[in-house]
Amino acid sequence: MEFSGQYLTFLEYLDLGGTLKQTPFNLLEFEARKKIDGMTQCRLVGKENIPNEVKLCMFNILGKLTSYIEKPNSNISSESVGSYSVTYKDIKQIVEEKTYEIENIILDDLYGIIFNGEHLIYRGV
Repeated sequence: MEFSGQYLTFLEYLDLGGTLKQTPFNLLEFEARKKIDGMTQCRLVGKENIPNEVKLCMFNILGKLTSYIEKPNSNISSESVGSYSVTYKDIKQIVEEKTYEIENIILDDLYGIIFNGEHLIYRGV
């Protein structure tokens, strides 16, 4: 399967120290790109010369998405030792937390970045 329009290529990812293999990278890069597109109102879609700040933001998002895969038990909300007890978060809470974390990465990394004369995360007044 061909992946086009990537904001961060696999070779750039590897140069930054990424450790994913190409197939999981392509899938997670697509996921991260859609998150960025949503918060930038697609200002980067189909554009050449993606800013380095966007590439680093992609790298940070990929790291966060990879951590979700590597730590599948992060859905535990509390644990007791005496008469061992575990309480799990519901799926809605998990999705909200992970979405919030990804959105914060985008806001932190792309705040104030101007591309083609527009702020990337400007949503109007």
